[in-house]
Amino acid sequence: MAMVMNGEVQLAAPRDEVWKKLNDPAVLKACIPGCESLDVTGENQFSAVAVNKIGPVKAKFKGTVNLTDLDPPNGYKISGQGDGGIAGFAKGGASVNLKDADGGGTILVYNVDAQIGGKLAQLGQRLVNGAAKKLADQFFEKFAAAVKGGA
Repeated sequence: MAMVMNGEVQLAAPRDEVWKKLNDPAVLKACIPGCESLDVTGENQFSAVAVNKIGPVKAKFKGTVNLTDLDPPNGYKISGQGDGGIAGFAKGGASVNLKDADGGGTILVYNVDAQIGGKLAQLGQRLVNGAAKKLADQFFEKFAAAVKGGA
């Protein structure tokens, strides 16, 4: 099942500060819902483990994340794949772009294109998209707090 999601978030910090946080594994681990581990495995490469519940399906995803097309402090592309065992799999990518906001701060624009399969895909597009939107909202809420607090 294909999944597309996009949006933008206004952050109360300068673009270079947002860029630093987007590349800090400790910040990302704290912001990703259900993230149990996020480890650097190479230059711009991570391994991750996250547990999330989507509808009636709870899954522990183990996967890899790669950052490409780095353009500091303007953005990058994220690609990755995760295996949730019997629950299914997810793979895809996202572009993340940063631009200065009028009146200060930064606007983060994201575009996600992913594929999911297995039991997760059987849940239906509406439920999966709703859950993905909720997880994205949780991430950006925590990320905005981390950027604002300088944590």
